[in-house]
Amino acid sequence: MIAQLRTAALVLLALTILTGGVYPLIVTTIAQLVFPTQATGSLIQHRERVTGSELIGQPFSQPEYFWGRLSATAPFPYNAAASSGSNLGPLHPLLKDAVEARLAALEAGGAARAAVPVDLVTASGSGLDPHISPAAAEFQVPRVAAARKMTTEAVFALVRQSTEGRQFGILGEPRVNVLRLNLALDQHLVN
Repeated sequence: MIAQLRTAALVLLALTILTGGVYPLIVTTIAQLVFPTQATGSLIQHRERVTGSELIGQPFSQPEYFWGRLSATAPFPYNAAASSGSNLGPLHPLLKDAVEARLAALEAGGAARAAVPVDLVTASGSGLDPHISPAAAEFQVPRVAAARKMTTEAVFALVRQSTEGRQFGILGEPRVNVLRLNLALDQHLVN
């Protein structure tokens, strides 16, 4: 029986070293060599400082910035540690209240309720989506242009430049990364 326990302990130790140390080290090394940006979290650098990730949205509420999708995470928005859908059905009162609050904020900026793109008033499945549709970005152009005292044509041009196509030309829908677009707006002011 002692021989079996010793064998079991040695196998446990060997597998712990192999799967808990050697394998992660090999995978991490390959990822760092082949996909260095993705392996470190797809971080966005601006003025030699990390400002966010391409993969996680950030809350923007100032009128001079484009607003992203709502976040369903708690206790604060875009909390990656609490990523999950809201699990609120289309008739749930809390979902209705959240949509109404966002519609009211958009209407206060002069938006027509019927024209609001759905991704500006609903959360994504993870609650962390960093992208909005080109329609949602274009919808916000008049507000952003007025707040920044820019022409709508200049802001539309930045939206077009920031629009990403379908992945590999066939997967997903065209999208706009809100953080990248807002950084382009800030850069436009500097130039």
